[in-house]
Amino acid sequence: MLAKKTKTSKKAGSKKKKFLVIVESPAKSKTINKILGNEYKVLASMGHVVDLPAGKMGIDFKNNFKPEYTIIKGRGKYLKAMKTEAKNAQAVFLAADPDREGEAICWHIKNQLQKCGVDIYRVRFEEITARAIKEAVEHYGTLDMNKVNAQQARRILDRIVGYSLSPLLWGKISRGLSAGRVQSVAVRLIAEREEEIKKFKPEEYWGMDVILKKMGECPPPDRFKAKLVKHKGEKVHIKNREEADNVGSELQKEKFIIGEITRKEKKSYPRSPYTTSVMQQEAFNKLNFSASKTMKIAQGLYEGIDLGEEGSVGLITYMRTDSVRISDDATKEARKYILDEYGEKYCPPKPPVYKSKKRAQEAHEAIRTTLPLRSPEKVSRFLSPDEMKLYRLIWRRFLASQMQNAVYSVLTINIDAGDYRFRAGGADLIFDGFLRVYRGTADVEAESGVEKIPPLEKGEEVKLLEMLPDQHFTKPPPRYSDASLVKEMEERGIGRPSTYAPIMRTIIARHYVKRIRKYFHPTELGQLVNGLLVENFPGIVDYAFTAKMEDELDEVEDGKAKWVDVLKDFYKPFVKKIEEAKERMKHVNKQEVKTDKICEECGRPMVIKWGRRGRFLSCSGFPECRNAQSITTGVKCPMDGCDGELVERKSFKGAFYGCSRYPKCTYTTRTLPDEKRESDDDSVEDE
Repeated sequence: MLAKKTKTSKKAGSKKKKFLVIVESPAKSKTINKILGNEYKVLASMGHVVDLPAGKMGIDFKNNFKPEYTIIKGRGKYLKAMKTEAKNAQAVFLAADPDREGEAICWHIKNQLQKCGVDIYRVRFEEITARAIKEAVEHYGTLDMNKVNAQQARRILDRIVGYSLSPLLWGKISRGLSAGRVQSVAVRLIAEREEEIKKFKPEEYWGMDVILKKMGECPPPDRFKAKLVKHKGEKVHIKNREEADNVGSELQKEKFIIGEITRKEKKSYPRSPYTTSVMQQEAFNKLNFSASKTMKIAQGLYEGIDLGEEGSVGLITYMRTDSVRISDDATKEARKYILDEYGEKYCPPKPPVYKSKKRAQEAHEAIRTTLPLRSPEKVSRFLSPDEMKLYRLIWRRFLASQMQNAVYSVLTINIDAGDYRFRAGGADLIFDGFLRVYRGTADVEAESGVEKIPPLEKGEEVKLLEMLPDQHFTKPPPRYSDASLVKEMEERGIGRPSTYAPIMRTIIARHYVKRIRKYFHPTELGQLVNGLLVENFPGIVDYAFTAKMEDELDEVEDGKAKWVDVLKDFYKPFVKKIEEAKERMKHVNKQEVKTDKICEECGRPMVIKWGRRGRFLSCSGFPECRNAQSITTGVKCPMDGCDGELVERKSFKGAFYGCSRYPKCTYTTRTLPDEKRESDDDSVEDE
C-alpha cells in the first residue's frame, strides 16, 4: 500500500505520522477508516466548506467572473480540524464523491490546506468496498480541473440567474420569491401540463371485439375473442354509437374467414443496469418512493451498511450517474453467480453491452451492487425495510442485465369479414431468461399469455356469436409524477443526475407546485411566476436553451470549452433582458382585488394581494392596519359545531389544510375531498 511505499525513517520513540483522508460524510468516514486501518485518519468535510457568499452576488464581473468564495457558516470547525490533522500528516487524500461537486469540494479544501506543508492528492471511490478503497488509494492522482471549472461555471451561472431574477420578482410580486435557471424550467413543465389538461376536450371513440366459434364438432375451448383492427386496410376510427351500430349491422352480413396464421419466436432483451434517473423512476413506480427518498436511501447503501462480522460495507456503487457501463470485474462476478445459481442456459455466451445516452459521463459505472453474491436475502437482517426494497431492486436489475434473453412464442391470427379485419392471439413465455430475476411492467403485460384458441386453418369459416362494442373517451395528458418529471427532464436534457431530486424539493419548498398524492399541481403562485418569466425571459426558461447550457457545461468538463467563455456568452444578453423586464414586467404587488369581506379589526374592506406563498386577504388600510388572512378554499370545516372553512397552510413537512378558526379549531387534513377524487389512492411522502 501507499503508506508503506512513502514511509519515512523516524527517530526511535517518535510518533508515526498518519495519512489523512477527507471524505464528505461521517457515515462514509467510519466505513473507510475500518477498511484502511490505523495508518490512516479519516475526516468528514460535511460537504462543501466554502461557497459564494449569502446575501450578495459575490462575483467580480470585471475580472473574468472571479468568484468571491467564503467559508460556509458552521463549517469553520470542520475546516480547522482538517488543517490541524493535515499539518501532522504524511500526505492528504481528498476523497469527496467522484462527480463535479465532489471535485469542486476537493479543490476548495486543497486551497485551504495549501499552507499546511503537506502533499495533497485526489482519490476517487466508485464503491465503498475494501478492494476498491485500497486500490484507489494506491493509484492516487490529481484534481481534474475541467470538472472543477464545469462546477464553478454552473454555480456562477445559477447565482447570476437566481440573484438577478429573484429581486425582480420581489419588486413585482412579493419578497421571498426565487427563480432559478433549472427550477423555473421544471415549474414551466408542470404549469404547461396543467394548461393542457384545462384545455383538453374529451373525444368519444368506440372499440369492437367479437366472440367467434369454430364450426362443427370441437372440444372446448371452441370459441375465442378477436379485436377489430382495420377497415379497408386502414386503422379503424369509430367515433360514436351510431357508427358502432352501423359497423355491427355490416358485420352481421359478412362471413368471418380465417386469414394468415403466424407463430414465431420473439426475444425480449434485458434492460441495462440503473442510471440515476431510471432508478428514481422505478423506485417511484414500484416502491412508491419520491426521488429524494430514493436518493437518501441510495446514499446510505453506497456509503456503507454494518454487516456484523464483515464490518461496514458499501452495498452499491456511486448512485449519481448517467452511464450504463459495467466494469470487467463486476461482469465476471455476475456471470459466475448466474452460472452457479441458475445454470448455463441463463448465462449468455458473451456479456451484453449497453449503450449510454448521448450526454452520459462514462467515467462512472452504472448503479450496481458491489458484489452479486451478496443477495438481498443474505443482507436483509442488516437493512431497514426501505433499504431492503431499494437494494433488492438494484440487485435484480443489475443481475438481470447480465442474463440471457427471454423468449416468447407469439401467435397472430387474422380474421377477415368483408372489408373488416380482426386479430386474435397473444404471447406465451417459453423461456424466462432474465425474467427469472427481474420483471418490468411491459414484461408482466406480455406474460398475460395466449388466450386458449381452438385449432384453426387458413381459409376456414368461423361463426359470429356476439359483438362487444365498447365506448371510450380520450383522456387528458396525466400530471407529472416524480417518475415522469424525471423522465421528461432527462429526455429534454434539463439538469443532470445529481439535480433531479433537489429540483423537485426546491419547487415544492418555494410553494410553486404542490404534490397532491402522487402528482404535481402548480399553485396559483407557480402559474403566475411561470407566466411572468415566460413572457419576459423566454430564452432563460426555454427548454432548448436550458439543454444547450447543459451541453456547454459538459464541454467544459471535457476540456472542449473554457468556462469563462461560456459565462461571457450568456451574461451580456441576459443583463439586457433584466433591464428590459424592470421596465416592462407588470407590478402584480400593486394590483388589488376588492372583496365584500370586512376587516374584523378596523372595519375597512379586505382586498386580495399576492405574497410569497400566493394570494391572501389584506386590509385595504395597510400599513395602518396590518390584518391579513389566508384565502379559504370554500370547503367547510367538518368538525361538529365549527363554522370555519379550510385554508391552505404550510409546514416543514409540506402543504396541508387547516381550519380558518385556528387555534379555536385545530382540524387539519392533507387533502381536500375533490383532490382525493382526482388522485390515485397511493401517496408519496413529501421531502
